[in-house]
Amino acid sequence: MGRLNIGVNMEFVRHDDKPFEWGVEKAAELGYAYVEPMVHWGRELLSEAGYFHSVSMLDDPLRIRRACERAGVRLSGLSSHTPLCKPDIATDYLKQAVRFAAECGAPVVNTDEGPKPDWTTEEQDHELMRYTLREASAVAAPRGILIGIEPHQQYSKTPDGLDRIHGLVDSPAIGINFDTGNGYLSGENPITWLEHVQDRLVHVHAKDISVEQSDTERGKVTGTPVGCACGDGVIDWEAVVAVCRAADRDLVLSVECGTIEEAARSIEHLRPLVDA
Repeated sequence: MGRLNIGVNMEFVRHDDKPFEWGVEKAAELGYAYVEPMVHWGRELLSEAGYFHSVSMLDDPLRIRRACERAGVRLSGLSSHTPLCKPDIATDYLKQAVRFAAECGAPVVNTDEGPKPDWTTEEQDHELMRYTLREASAVAAPRGILIGIEPHQQYSKTPDGLDRIHGLVDSPAIGINFDTGNGYLSGENPITWLEHVQDRLVHVHAKDISVEQSDTERGKVTGTPVGCACGDGVIDWEAVVAVCRAADRDLVLSVECGTIEEAARSIEHLRPLVDA
């Protein structure tokens, strides 16, 4: 049985028009022990100007390490989503994310199959994903970095579909980053699904779904960028904590919400459950 900790995905400051370092300090101020930065390829205006939290992988990876050390928090992983079905994009992107993670100190890189090409068949898509994951895992394994595949798109929206992607490549570097909100919105029981992948978990996105969003979108979408505050929605967090606590490895519940206020309410709700 591993340890369970609480972290926050940096999307919680997405609307505050502030740089990455400001968001890390805010996470620490709220009491989070871990953060999950989002990284991107190349350069873009908002991040370069200090108006957005995402960090370019052309930056020095030590920028992330130093910001976390100053704030007294650790890294749970990197949000490095790239379409595995498109190896012309995803292979080099994910390999770079792995190397970046190894240097900045993040143990996991999280991704999903992404939107598929509009001209490929399902079988072709899985062969393309196999190529991407084979190349990326070969870089990740010797560095001790784990690749967390998240239920988020057309193939990973069911337990069988996520299992198939996970099984494409036999590598100890490949695991599951389970997203409670995406699992729920797809129409599945997220607790049953979480139990199903328990022995393959490397990271968890703690995403709650409001009653309103559930009523309008459940069974119609494969995921959502962020959820509501944990405890404000439909997810049974006591059950989530129980399943994660029984896992063999240390795990972080990385809260995915859209505002600072939601992040504050989330940790207030989760901390008593995790500390119990």
